[in-house]
Amino acid sequence: MRSSRLCVVLEFEFNLSVVVEIDLQLSSHLTTLASIHKIHHTLHRLNLTEDVGQDSRPSACCPRAMPPRKKRRPSAGDDMSAKKSRQDSVFRKHETPQIREEETFSSKRCLEWFYEYAGCDDVVGPEGMEKFCEDIGVEPENVVMLVLAWKLDAQSMGYFTLQEWLRGMGSLQCDSTERLRNSLDYLRSVLNDSTSFKLIYRYAFDFARQSKYKVINKDQWCNVLEFSRTINLDLSNYDEDGAWPVLLDEFVEWYKERQMS
Repeated sequence: MRSSRLCVVLEFEFNLSVVVEIDLQLSSHLTTLASIHKIHHTLHRLNLTEDVGQDSRPSACCPRAMPPRKKRRPSAGDDMSAKKSRQDSVFRKHETPQIREEETFSSKRCLEWFYEYAGCDDVVGPEGMEKFCEDIGVEPENVVMLVLAWKLDAQSMGYFTLQEWLRGMGSLQCDSTERLRNSLDYLRSVLNDSTSFKLIYRYAFDFARQSKYKVINKDQWCNVLEFSRTINLDLSNYDEDGAWPVLLDEFVEWYKERQMS
């Protein structure tokens, strides 16, 4: 009987200790939850919490508001770039058509320019050529006129046909007196290129030849250029047995006799 009571007491004490332990654990959990709730509430007020999941929403008492985004203040460089971009846009809008019109070669303008010197004909003759040379500021006998004629592939000295004019001036992109004046330095510089000079020299024979007089043939004409380029001024390297035309052999013989006398 006594042992039975002891068992009951022991069982009661054990249950009591379990209840106390559970109560302590529960109190500890409740304290932790309270702390978490307090921290979460504080974070809500500071707008530092993030939504978790699609269904999470801030409480009515602490509505969530996103912090205002600060606008980046543009730097001085940004201001200048934006201003320049706007200015360039306005310039392109108002100025580009005019620039393109001035820079683009116009066949119509070139044709009108041609008839200023040709009159009612389709050929610029001696009178028109004289006025043309006066307008561009070049003497008719100036070598630049030979280069221009070569560029136009003119067939007769003192004459430019309509076809030659349009084709040649088109290749030079010149459709006005002013443009041709600006191209004169380029035409003169062509003579500095040895290949172009040789072509112009050969062209000059047919361009300037008159059918009544046959003083020199084209082969002799071309050999004179080669002679002037390869033979020393004192003729010391001239080979009399070389493939030079008789005309040059006679010139060398005459020159040496003159130097000796």
